[in-house]
Parts: sequence; structure tokens; C-alpha cells
Amino acid sequence: MAEKRNIFLVGPMGAGKSTIGRQLARQLHLEFFDSDTEIERRTGADISWVFELEGEEGFRLREEKVIEELTENTGIVLATGGGSILSKESRNRLSARGVVVYLQTTIEKQLARTQRDKRRPLISEADNPREVLENLAELRNPLYEEIADIVVRTDEQSTKVVIDQIIEKVGL
Repeated sequence: MAEKRNIFLVGPMGAGKSTIGRQLARQLHLEFFDSDTEIERRTGADISWVFELEGEEGFRLREEKVIEELTENTGIVLATGGGSILSKESRNRLSARGVVVYLQTTIEKQLARTQRDKRRPLISEADNPREVLENLAELRNPLYEEIADIVVRTDEQSTKVVIDQIIEKVGL
């Protein structure tokens, strides 16, 4: 696994992919990318607006293209959007081009970490965010597991502990 020079973080919203990814990249002296931030940079609009205008399907096409391009780099840490693994092409690219780390978390932690975040279109307008997260988990968790080289729980651990676990498991 050490020959793979990229680390790709997958997992549900609120798992800590962006926070952990940014600090992991800093510690390993790698470049950090966040696929959602990259989509916002390229469109000049936030994710919610892209979702509203193009729907989830249009957003997912943009996301697939961004992941295709970003995974061509070497020596990066990439935090992916929670739904990026819905694309078989994206799953294949992530698996083939780096070490995939699945950041696992509970529905309770997701709710706590995302309750005030208006930038999450799938739950920000939902009548029952818990139900939405449970449905997403049922669909997506098997896909995260399918492509994960490493699984790390983020529930009750500090960012530093999670990063140390990733570094140890990746063998860096």
C-alpha cells in the first residue's frame, strides 16, 4: 500500500473528512483538496445552489469529473463528498489511484456535527434529518466498505488520534 501516494477520504457527511483531511495533509506535507470546495471554486457557487439549479444528478456529474481530475494527481489528500461513491467510475478511480480511508461515524454524531450547517442540501431542508441520514447510510455504507483499504472510526476520538491511526495504518 505504501506505493500508493494519495490518500482519499470517504464517508458520510459529518464524519470529519474535510477537517481530518486538511490536517492530515499538513502533517504529511501533501497537498489537500476537498471535492465539494473544488466544485464551488469551479462553479463560483455554493453546493446548495448547484443542487438547486442542476439537481442531484447534475451535481453528481460535476463531482465525478472533479474526482476524475483530482485523482490524476500524486501526493494528495482528497476529502470526497459523502455521495461521491455513488458513481461506479469514481469508486474505481479512487480505488485504483490511492489509499481509500473510510471515516466511519454514527448517525448521532452526524446529526450533532451537521445540525447548523446550511450547506448540506440533502438534509438542510429535510423534515426528518435522522431519517434522511439513515436512508443514506443504508445505501452508501456498503459502497464505502467496498472500496475502503482502511476503516477508521471518528466518533469519540480527537482529530489527532484519527490522523495518527490513518498514518499508522497506511504505513507512513
